[in-house]
Amino acid sequence: MATSIEVNKQKIQELLASGREHKFVIPAYQRPYEWGKDELDALFDDLYNFVATTGGSKRNNTYFLGSIVSFENDHDEQEIIDGQQRLTSIFLLLRAIYEVLRNGIQTPEAENMMRKIETAIWDADKLKGTVLFDKVLISSEVISTNANESFRNILERGVADENAKDNYTKNYLYLQKRLRDLNQDDPMALYEFTYSLLEQAIVLPIKADTQDSALTIFNTLNDRGLPLSDADIFKAKIYNTLDDEASKFFIKRWQELEEEISESSDESIQKLFTYYMFYLRAKENDIDTTTPGVRKYYAGTDGKFTRLLQVDDILTELSSVYNIWRVVERHQSIIGESWSTNLDLLHTLDILSSYPNEFWKYPIIIYYICYRNSTGFDKKFLRFANRLLSELISRYLVDPSISAIKSGVLRLDASIIKSENPDFNFVQKNKFNNEIDFDSSSFERQIQTPHTKIVRMILKTIAYANEDQIGLLPDKWEIEHIFPRRYQANYFECSSKEASEKIEHIGNKLPFEKRLNIVAGNGYFGKKREQYIKSDIAVVKDFGDKQVEWGLDDIVRRDQKVSDIVISRIKDGVKNYN
Repeated sequence: MATSIEVNKQKIQELLASGREHKFVIPAYQRPYEWGKDELDALFDDLYNFVATTGGSKRNNTYFLGSIVSFENDHDEQEIIDGQQRLTSIFLLLRAIYEVLRNGIQTPEAENMMRKIETAIWDADKLKGTVLFDKVLISSEVISTNANESFRNILERGVADENAKDNYTKNYLYLQKRLRDLNQDDPMALYEFTYSLLEQAIVLPIKADTQDSALTIFNTLNDRGLPLSDADIFKAKIYNTLDDEASKFFIKRWQELEEEISESSDESIQKLFTYYMFYLRAKENDIDTTTPGVRKYYAGTDGKFTRLLQVDDILTELSSVYNIWRVVERHQSIIGESWSTNLDLLHTLDILSSYPNEFWKYPIIIYYICYRNSTGFDKKFLRFANRLLSELISRYLVDPSISAIKSGVLRLDASIIKSENPDFNFVQKNKFNNEIDFDSSSFERQIQTPHTKIVRMILKTIAYANEDQIGLLPDKWEIEHIFPRRYQANYFECSSKEASEKIEHIGNKLPFEKRLNIVAGNGYFGKKREQYIKSDIAVVKDFGDKQVEWGLDDIVRRDQKVSDIVISRIKDGVKNYN
């Protein structure tokens, strides 16, 4: 179905008056009203300067206030997708003007401006034409405690509690102060200001036919901050199904989870919904390699979000998903879950975390959700993770593309639901007609000259193979080229061509702390060796202790040693699982 979009330039007076036919609503998934003094001053001063420089009502000029993106929802309301901060502030400004005028001298100009404001803020009796002050043309459903009630009371009654802390109240009181100052200095200036706001300030309303269309337009236009996420919409959908007590508890838990996740650099609630989607897909035995959009998936074909709403406690489920990243990314242990302190498992998960795409995460998450409460989970999880590592690292070495593992991972996801010993059925036609021969010279060469995106996985693998390695590798380490990438003839008895052929071999690389790598620089081996010995990474320190000099022949010998370690790790993962 084609998208329908209506765009018409309108005066503020015209736009707000349209709320009598289709009320404005700020939906629950929007972020709270956040404008403060700086934004209000910019709006107020720009409009005041416009009046001062153009003559206000004496001349036919216009002042552009921006765009408003909306769509007409099922309740015949204008649901605001973009522009809610500006629109809300305009309502507060007009209500503040009305209150100042009402309490001032009733001149013909004041009465005229008040009538204009009445059509912009309140509905009217269709027969009598009398203003219905309890029928405001905008409401906020934004998830919050008492702020929405403050907004409604301000618009209906024109009064605000000076002790209230919400932005609606603070901004309304601040606007009243500025308007009273303006009115005291020059009442005519206030009339001109009001006239220009209603009749000369224009906006560009963009009305879409559906919420999806409106969100797409918003995300395209928005360059002022973070666009609405699918998680914002999911939050609102869940919230709207809860009673008052449950909704308060839900918001508290949501905020707690959001704050905790915000401390992580790589994850978000949005991503947790994505990961959980793969769990639900696995339960449905959905192995289609086309990944659906997250919002589209949860909404379903009927748009009722049944998949999302049928989960008994979605926040508990998302929290359990986040447990994985607390351990992998933040190195936190989880009380009562001994797997989170199992060093062998932590090593494996750390190696997996350097896989070039996110597909390693889905089976790990699904296995954890399904079996974390089973007896002997630590050993089962370690065995499974090692088998997954063997599969992913070997497949990527042979074919460094997502197509090599995508369908296999989805089949594995579905298999995990059925058994804690799922089948690793990764063989694909035209790609892997036979299982990989780990002992072939070809496979060894692929380890020795790997794709750049898998080098960190290999270096972690050899680092954790060292029995003296204590704990995890530091968060900040770099790929060290033992034989420097920048050729220096006075250091090496070989040609630049000979050096370039071996420099990027895996045998010439080490995982090295960033702080030490900076000191070591791009010098010759004898100088860098001093820094290797200081390293807390066992494989590097051991290398510095035992290696006296370094040349091209040493790279070849170490190539073989590294490939032996990697192949042994891959074989052990397969053997122990089988």
